[in-house]
Amino acid sequence: MTTTEPAVPLDPGPSAPRRPSLSPSRAADFRKCPLLYRFRTIDRLPERKSRAAVRGTLVHTVLEKLYDLPATERTVAAAQELIDPAWAELRQEPGVADLFAEAADAADLQDWLASAGTLVETYFRLEDPTRLQPAAREELVEVTLPDGLRLRGFVDRLDVAGNGALRVVDYKTGAVPREAFESTALFQMKFYALVLWRTRGVVAAQLKLIYLKDGSVLTYAPDEAELLRFERTVRAIWAAIATAVQTGDFRPNRNRLCGWCDHQEFCPSFGGTPPPFPAEAAAAAGWRTTLPVLVG
Repeated sequence: MTTTEPAVPLDPGPSAPRRPSLSPSRAADFRKCPLLYRFRTIDRLPERKSRAAVRGTLVHTVLEKLYDLPATERTVAAAQELIDPAWAELRQEPGVADLFAEAADAADLQDWLASAGTLVETYFRLEDPTRLQPAAREELVEVTLPDGLRLRGFVDRLDVAGNGALRVVDYKTGAVPREAFESTALFQMKFYALVLWRTRGVVAAQLKLIYLKDGSVLTYAPDEAELLRFERTVRAIWAAIATAVQTGDFRPNRNRLCGWCDHQEFCPSFGGTPPPFPAEAAAAAGWRTTLPVLVG
């Protein structure tokens, strides 16, 4: 399906003022807990790396590099051979090697790498990579809407059919989520579909989520009317973020994911006190705020 509305240029030009942007993950943060959004996006507080998250990065890297191989060579064995070099590169990132720094942890490393291999092997039960030729992998997609809202994110894989139809594919190393969390995954995919629609003028024919832990696949076909509604939702989230930045008022929202949050010591819901709002950093990032900005 196409639209007659013109695509918006990706780059507003070198003379344009700096503007903050919104990604699907940061939008999801604000929806879950505005204070978490502030800690991650404005304060940029450090967070611990987890083995699960790093394994997810490792598996994504392997699946990306798999498609560098000629189609006939994309086998399970070839994919498994990509794990060690991908891990050697990944472990150079700050904090990653520390996950296996202790002697006992080092003994777990092979089991952990084997678990990544199992996820990679599961992928081959869900798709046949010898029959696919992705148009893009780990692709940055971004657009600036007419009101100045800049949307951006990275798509795991983008397939383009001979007739121009788009399929957006995202790999998940967890299991298919319960209904309460499924909306978060679909939010991410609709976000990508919206950006692609606004840049290419084509509504994605399919959004495909591949869950490697339990070998499940979810697909969804959006339409233009739905993307228009979703765009209004994204604009409303952005307006709420802008208001919170102007006043420095980011409220905590206690929820079932708080147990995994690294910032409980600063959260009022757990008896903590947030650090002073970094108005200077917010202004430097292009935000408008009514709070005093220290100069010099």
